[in-house]
Amino acid sequence: MIASAFAVAYTGAIPVFVDADKETWNIDVTKIEEKITARTKAIMPVHIFGLMCDMDAITAIAKKYKLFILEDAAEAHGAEFKARKAGSFSDMAAFSFFANKNITTGEGGMVVTNDEAIYNKARYHKNLCFPLDGNRNYTHDEIGFNYRMSNVIAAIGLAQVEKSDIYKGLRIKNNSLYREYLKDVPGIIFQPLHVDYLNVCWMNAIVIDPVKYGHTKDELMLFLKEHGIDTRLLFNGMHNQKSLKEFGCSMAGDYSVSDWLTQNGLYLPSASNLSEEQITGICKLIATL
Repeated sequence: MIASAFAVAYTGAIPVFVDADKETWNIDVTKIEEKITARTKAIMPVHIFGLMCDMDAITAIAKKYKLFILEDAAEAHGAEFKARKAGSFSDMAAFSFFANKNITTGEGGMVVTNDEAIYNKARYHKNLCFPLDGNRNYTHDEIGFNYRMSNVIAAIGLAQVEKSDIYKGLRIKNNSLYREYLKDVPGIIFQPLHVDYLNVCWMNAIVIDPVKYGHTKDELMLFLKEHGIDTRLLFNGMHNQKSLKEFGCSMAGDYSVSDWLTQNGLYLPSASNLSEEQITGICKLIATL
């Protein structure tokens, strides 16, 4: 998602890209160190579609090179790696409350940290750098942002949090139904299930092997659309983004897995309130194309 790179660019820093891992679709931890230089400040693991990155490996690399870890947990509310929650492995983590997330306030999000200095700095910058003591002399020492959340939106968010385990369970259940009904269809690839990971299944993303399936991703999307089923493309790789190239990011390197995901991946319907009948209907169409 382009916002991950934009967040770095907003500070004037240059995002540096690492290819995805073909099995998990998350950052390939074996390729991180080759991208680290004396100018590197942090590692930003992005937990894709509700599956966390390998945080053991990332934590070890960060300690070795004395780097910050900034988790992009926008898609991973309640996800776990070795029984620890997303957002708890880093100096700072961000979650999204956009309308299609597992819990939502319609827009916006939250930042979490266990560092009081970072916490106070975030509070300071989110409100145009007004002093935290409430002094309003309208003299600002730093460049701030208007990232305040209204009380009404916060109330919606708190109510959503109270139901977060319910919503998480619905997404996981729906994903398990997709996996069950598509398990005998050749060429349909899901993110892996592993005992160390709790995938909260923000999106029911699949990758098509066109040779085994007999049709391309585009052909499947068109077929489903003709039957009233909307789908969506996976994200495009950061190395293909014109805006980031013009900003000064290097596009050199091998991003073949990211390209494979973009070329062959799609989202199936993923709303929490999908019925089993709706999911079975979608899976029957996929199986009969």
